[in-house]
Amino acid sequence: MTEVKVTNVKSFLHFRYGGYSLKNNIREIRKKINISQEDLANMCGVTRQTINAIENDKYDPTLSLAFRLSIHLGTTIDELFTYEEDSK
Repeated sequence: MTEVKVTNVKSFLHFRYGGYSLKNNIREIRKKINISQEDLANMCGVTRQTINAIENDKYDPTLSLAFRLSIHLGTTIDELFTYEEDSK
């Protein structure tokens, strides 16, 4: 059996579900609970620029970071990230 290494949210969803577009709700949830990008970054051990890049769909977080984000935002990964099937 071939081992598949999945290191980030996008590759996990691609492996599990096929073609899709990854979207996230991090900005909306973060603002709802009144946490700045800087504060969230410090809690997760990354830079503010990383949080900004994730929120603007410029960077796909690792699974480890996705879990940390969900913990510090008090939500689940399913609520943070959604996918839409690519049109064929």
